[in-house]
Amino acid sequence: MTIKELAYIAQHHLQAHTGTQFKRAHIYELLAAAFGFNSYAALCAEAVFTEQSLSSRRAADFGEHIRDRCLEIGYRLDTATSVASALSALMTEHKFGLVTIPALITYLRDDSGYGPWTDDDEPRDRNEVRWWSSSDELVSPIMLDGLNAAAGRGHAAAHYALALIHDPTGDDFDAPGVGSDYWYIQAQNGRVLTGVEQEWADAHATRLAQDERFSLHLREAAKLGHQEALLELADRFNDPAIFEQETDSVIANPVRVADIAERMGRPEDAKKWLTVAARQGDTEAMLQLIEDYDRENLQQCWTWVYLAELLGVDLTEDDYVAIHENGSRYDDDVGGPMFVDGRDGVELEPISEAQDAAARRAAQEIFESLRRLTK
Repeated sequence: MTIKELAYIAQHHLQAHTGTQFKRAHIYELLAAAFGFNSYAALCAEAVFTEQSLSSRRAADFGEHIRDRCLEIGYRLDTATSVASALSALMTEHKFGLVTIPALITYLRDDSGYGPWTDDDEPRDRNEVRWWSSSDELVSPIMLDGLNAAAGRGHAAAHYALALIHDPTGDDFDAPGVGSDYWYIQAQNGRVLTGVEQEWADAHATRLAQDERFSLHLREAAKLGHQEALLELADRFNDPAIFEQETDSVIANPVRVADIAERMGRPEDAKKWLTVAARQGDTEAMLQLIEDYDRENLQQCWTWVYLAELLGVDLTEDDYVAIHENGSRYDDDVGGPMFVDGRDGVELEPISEAQDAAARRAAQEIFESLRRLTK
């Protein structure tokens, strides 16, 4: 079902229940009101319709809002009262819901499949939260219609949500024997296929189309400045655009950004983002800075040591643990071969009293700023 089809159903339903003719434009406004939005434009800027009640707003909660909006656009009180009841019932009966695009992105990025709620999209009734086994179960034609419409208006997050939906990662189609790409090429060259060969060729064509949609939407989102899309471009396609921005703000774990920069051979960017992580209290990032990036700056190295100490970690001590062959911590009850993993403590040359005082002062200032952020 498309949004136009939903509006058509709602229009005929309301006309049948109220005996009043409704303009189609007014139907869109009433649909928005059914989910608490002041206008259809406001809804489209933030959210998309769904099926099967994946909803952070429920139509049944907004009957009064529907009535008020109906009055605003010129209908009588008795009509508005009937509309409020009839439209809420229709949306509930057909299990239409609404999800904000940020909440949808959170769900699509969540491997656990439990969501899509964020702090801003907390459901009123926890019974509304469903377990979705896959994004295929979640994505519906009406959702795709809304996302494509928003993307067409230049909505960066809608492009990114579409990229996540079409992301080919994790697809497990792998034709046995001769590869499906072979049969696809044979079909492209005019060979008539039948049976399983045709199925493999069709599957490969579907995968190529999915790859193309993923790349298109990811690049459009990045072009529009979506930070997660820019990071994904760097991670998947070694695109340096995210590192060429004049900003220190990225919606991601800075250690991940640093890892991508290292892989792309951008040591200055790796150092920059490890420093961001270290200033956020990541002691592993501090250790990596000492060992790989700040080793020529002893005062800075001691600053990281003192900051880690304030956070309860002594980087100068050896840190070794017993592990099993699979890397998990050794358990005597399990037994078996024991291995050792860990690191030597940091060894640094001493610095002057003035430098040492400056390093301690800098560490204390960062520590105090971290404490203020966590209050």
